[in-house]
Amino acid sequence: MIRQQIADWITTALRTAQAEGALSFETVPDFEVEPPRHAEHGDYASNVAMLLAKQARRNPREVADIVRQHLPEACAEWVDRVEVAGAGFLNFFLKAGWAGAIVRTILQQGKQYGNTQLGTGQRVLIEFVSANPTGPLSLGHGRNAAVGDTLARIMQANGYQVEREFYINDGENSTQIRNFALSVLARYRQLLGEPAEMPEDGYFGEYVKEIAQTIRQTHGDTLAQGEPETIVRQFEQIAKSLMLAEQERDLRDFGIVFDRWYSEQSLYDAGAVQATLDHLRQRGYAYESEGALWLRSSAFGDEKDRVLVRANGMPTYLAADVAYHRDKFERGYDLLTDLWGADHHGYVARMKAAMSALGYDPNRLVILIYQLVNLYRGTELVRMSKRAGNLITLREVIDEIGTDALRFFYLLRSHDSTLDIDLELAKEQSEKNPVFYVQYAHARICSIERTAQERGVPMPTLETDLTVLTHPEEVALIKRLADFPEEVALCAKHYAPHRLTAYALDVARAFHGFYTECRVLGSEPTLQSARLLLTRATRQVLTRTLSLLGVSAPERMERVEDE
Repeated sequence: MIRQQIADWITTALRTAQAEGALSFETVPDFEVEPPRHAEHGDYASNVAMLLAKQARRNPREVADIVRQHLPEACAEWVDRVEVAGAGFLNFFLKAGWAGAIVRTILQQGKQYGNTQLGTGQRVLIEFVSANPTGPLSLGHGRNAAVGDTLARIMQANGYQVEREFYINDGENSTQIRNFALSVLARYRQLLGEPAEMPEDGYFGEYVKEIAQTIRQTHGDTLAQGEPETIVRQFEQIAKSLMLAEQERDLRDFGIVFDRWYSEQSLYDAGAVQATLDHLRQRGYAYESEGALWLRSSAFGDEKDRVLVRANGMPTYLAADVAYHRDKFERGYDLLTDLWGADHHGYVARMKAAMSALGYDPNRLVILIYQLVNLYRGTELVRMSKRAGNLITLREVIDEIGTDALRFFYLLRSHDSTLDIDLELAKEQSEKNPVFYVQYAHARICSIERTAQERGVPMPTLETDLTVLTHPEEVALIKRLADFPEEVALCAKHYAPHRLTAYALDVARAFHGFYTECRVLGSEPTLQSARLLLTRATRQVLTRTLSLLGVSAPERMERVEDE
């Protein structure tokens, strides 16, 4: 809030100086407004002059002084003085009591504080998870889910109209689904005492036996009788439905509900795949060679052309995926966002090329690649699942450490970096555990408010004198609270939901520092009232931050109750 206001004043000063001929430049640089490392350098500092010096052909300190002289009169309401320092920094010293105005604004805006209109109502479709319906969701799928859902929440806070979509990979030519069905069928027959071998490329996890048992309990012992292909088709549909129901249940328990589950098979049923191939031919970007149909993706920067339909007449996965993304655009979304696994990195260029070939702006398709997750129990790497065999399931980790801890840990690092999660740390009730540390701050605030109520101390009104909030720890906390709207906006601009966990930790750290140094209850009455409002504003921001992360904000915790 205050940082953005200072940035706006600087931009106004630059434009004014340019119009008067005091500065000559083409574009305003992407400058920063940040709290300086040392308090003696002011409340906020900007590097704008050093970034503009080359364009302006002036010494950075000269540029800084010109900007300072052209700052609008409006900044005098907040700013006591502006100094030029060092290599050309602009240091802003705010007026005493400015921090209290921030607290009042936060409380006045209530639940709306932190929202922006960055998205201006644009329609956004975020497609994420989209796991094959052949097994339980893995630890990696969980990271995809946490990042995708948190990004959706953040974009909604920034004024976008967001929908969440899960793409079901169930096309008629899916080898994985057929092998899954054959695996379930073999286990079903084994339950009946019949000799049945598992397919060579089958699924051997315990969950396959569980599905076979469920099918037997539901459909009886005669489902494997009849024409072989008909039997396999039946098992494909039933096993897929059971697996999707389990995935949907696990995601719901992880705090995620999709607006739509979109079937790949529906694209074939509606003729959308063939229509898309015909459209590419008409535009001159699909051609036949060596008996196959190719996408001329090299025309749009891909390293080579890609096969759409094999020589045997079978469409590739790319064909359906291009049709699916065409359908997304035809549904009227302004922006498409996909979250893919690391093994899909090479797929990005061809999908962007396909959108260009269809006549869409490829910049309206944003593809995020998430990296692998390693699970540890202390220093020991956890490799195998009890239920799935060859992977660690999301459900197992949720059951062990809970949704709150897992979602928070998933977002501690950027999605494009490898992540390590320590199960023991995630369960630890101490300040070493980051999610506990943040929730502890929220619970501590609630404890203060309960104690105040027990002592008959009323919650102060917004007319309370807040200019008394001048202690360094109070100001440090308020600065972090003031940054919330900008942090929410930056998370959306850079597709970086992990910034919010870092922000939550910063706010918690600042609050704990304030709590240690500044007595709330029992201080001088005016100061007590102001500090109670500051704790209320902190609670509001922490609650909203945790909500955007999909994490709860507990009002009671054992450690707090023991204080």
